[in-house]
Amino acid sequence: MQWLMLLPLLLVLILFGVSNRQEVALTLWPFDLAWVTPMAVAVLLFSAVFFLLGAAIAWTTSLKHRSRARQLEQAVRVLEAEVAEHRAAQAKDLGVVPPPPGAGLALMRR
Repeated sequence: MQWLMLLPLLLVLILFGVSNRQEVALTLWPFDLAWVTPMAVAVLLFSAVFFLLGAAIAWTTSLKHRSRARQLEQAVRVLEAEVAEHRAAQAKDLGVVPPPPGAGLALMRR
């Protein structure tokens, strides 16, 4: 299933790279440096850098929520253990439960 979604994307990226082979010079204003590279490499490189930057920002903003979820999961485990203890104590206090009326007759008919 992943390949069905990945193949068209890879095809578009390959076609983009083949179609945009002209060289471009990338410069940064205050510095006197230039990087000459095919346009496809420059665009894909900048896209990858900013994708990773966005992923890092999303990951760091989700840390608070993930921490809270772990705390709540721990609280649920503690509460489930307490409920199990209370149920076990109630079952112990209740003792032997007599069979419902007429249950003995149903067993004798078989």
